[in-house]
Amino acid sequence: MIGKTIDSIEVGDSAEIIRRAADGDIAEFVDSVGDYNPIHSDREYAAGTMFSERIAPGIWTAGLVSAVVGTRLPGPGAIYLSQDLRFLRPVKFGDVIRARVEVLETNRERNRLRLKTVCTNQRGEEVLTGEALVMPPKTRVLYTKPQAAPGLFAMWALGPLAWMTQAAAVWTMLGVAGLSGLRAVSKEKR
Repeated sequence: MIGKTIDSIEVGDSAEIIRRAADGDIAEFVDSVGDYNPIHSDREYAAGTMFSERIAPGIWTAGLVSAVVGTRLPGPGAIYLSQDLRFLRPVKFGDVIRARVEVLETNRERNRLRLKTVCTNQRGEEVLTGEALVMPPKTRVLYTKPQAAPGLFAMWALGPLAWMTQAAAVWTMLGVAGLSGLRAVSKEKR
């Protein structure tokens, strides 16, 4: 990823990402921020609402805009200063969301960008609109994402193997210590 300075950005420049509102992603988001509103996680509850089904948290959708700002335009090193949002339609599980930012104004003296922010669903309907004020990095940033740590599933699946390995090592150490003790007792008896 490359973080662009204000000198390499022009009015009209744009960038976007596309993400599906997947069950696992929404569940992880809800857990990470603690937004346990049942409209996001309880199918039975959500069926009785005006939406008739679960919807993604609006701020999850806004987070996609943040991902564009932080990874594409201006990219790594960017600092979000403000964001105005209007949530226009619900994002339903399975919807494919296109988050897009477009440069509306550059202020080179203050190192600021004014961005139009829009998220649309797979039908091209706007689900979120707004404007953001962003400060790009002062110098070009080249960033490579570090290797991901093992996920929770890998830790869960491999955890028992790690425990067994540690237990075997402890038993081996105890066995060696026990054998050493027996040898010492045996030598004393001679």
